[in-house]
Amino acid sequence: MKTTIQLNKKTVQILKDLMRKMNAKTYDDVIRALIRDKCEIKDSFFGSNPKLAPFKEEEEAEFHEL
Repeated sequence: MKTTIQLNKKTVQILKDLMRKMNAKTYDDVIRALIRDKCEIKDSFFGSNPKLAPFKEEEEAEFHEL
């Protein structure tokens, strides 16, 4: 599920810089890495299981409709 958030220009620039430094593909990857580091959250809480294929957007929508 995608969403839009409002950020000021300075925050966007910081995220862009971090994305380059971390070799991240998306802002979401950067934000998750920061949360994981700051809160010491394990990958499993982000639904990370290397044996599973990622959910498709349509599949995620089905779960949220319940």
